[in-house]
Amino acid sequence: MHTEITILLIVFAALFAAFCLLVVVPVYSELRNINILHGVANPWKLHVTHCVYVGISIVGQILGQLGLCNQMNFIRRFRCCIMAHKRPVPCRLRIKVLTFSGVPVRVYEPTTAPGEKKRGLVYFHGGGWVFGCIHDYNEVCRYISLESDTTVVSVGYPAHLDDCEVVTHHFLSIAAADFGVDPRRVAVGGDSAGANLAAALCQRLSKSQDGHLPSPCAQVLIYPALQMADFHLPSYQLNHSVPILFRGRVVFYFLQQILEGKHVPVELKLCYKKWLDPENLPPQFRKGVRSPVVITSHDADISPLLDEDDVLRLALPTFILTCEFDVLGDYGILFLKRLKDVGVDVTWEHLSDGFHGIISFFNQGWLTFQSSQKGMDSIVQYVKTL
Repeated sequence: MHTEITILLIVFAALFAAFCLLVVVPVYSELRNINILHGVANPWKLHVTHCVYVGISIVGQILGQLGLCNQMNFIRRFRCCIMAHKRPVPCRLRIKVLTFSGVPVRVYEPTTAPGEKKRGLVYFHGGGWVFGCIHDYNEVCRYISLESDTTVVSVGYPAHLDDCEVVTHHFLSIAAADFGVDPRRVAVGGDSAGANLAAALCQRLSKSQDGHLPSPCAQVLIYPALQMADFHLPSYQLNHSVPILFRGRVVFYFLQQILEGKHVPVELKLCYKKWLDPENLPPQFRKGVRSPVVITSHDADISPLLDEDDVLRLALPTFILTCEFDVLGDYGILFLKRLKDVGVDVTWEHLSDGFHGIISFFNQGWLTFQSSQKGMDSIVQYVKTL
């Protein structure tokens, strides 16, 4: 009996050691590729954070290949364990789990005394159109809601632009009656891929106003991803290996959009559909395959920075936050210039020691970075002006 237990322990130890080796070697290799430039906030903390994220990704990949779980689901759950601290809801805040037109949302509603109608913010979370936000205990939405006395509607990921549009329309239609929010004081915003959705949504709405509902009053863009035409801008070259977002990872996230066909204008899709239609294949080669659906989209739905001047002139007052050590940093600055050139009111906040994703580390205990507080306060100050 003791011999069998000993053998089992040895086998388990060997498997555990092999598993650790499979994780440690790639993490070490990734560490060698990191290039944290002088001036980045808390470089040692960023090193540790990046190692943890890479380790989680590798473990998820191994478990996925073993068929034990889905890699993305594993990463989402683990990120929640690390960053979602179940803090009690402040007495000045109500959090409601609702569904707007079939899309799950979480509403952060300050419990201030009734009086003048409040402002509102529809917030789309980042995550490369892949990872879900830490929806239950999102400190960003809590802080904005409490500090600016704003009702925040949090929309998680993955979220399609159409989902963002129906949520925004739904909230605008019920804001006054259900939440005491002035629909003329509702902004949209987001971080990273969420900022991409916010900017694309505002441009879509500006081209299709029907007069039945007010439009959002402003857009809040936090280190936005705004184009997929050029991955060789200066910020890509200088910050290509600065955590937590490498240049190669940006290309991977945009590739998910390409695989869904969202990067092709509808006119071109209609043109090539007759040549690439699966219905032209013999039946045995298309078993169980659905015919492609032509999505009425436009390239600007993914690359708002590249839309025409006539569209950008219709842009809402804009807040843009950029970070010095961010591969996407140039996007926000170029968008700032384009908007100012066509006469749009723009407020710009630049974190000189910030990196991509720094807002996500706001109020996260030992993971908190000082610049995340500065960035959050600048967002709150802008929202207060709406």
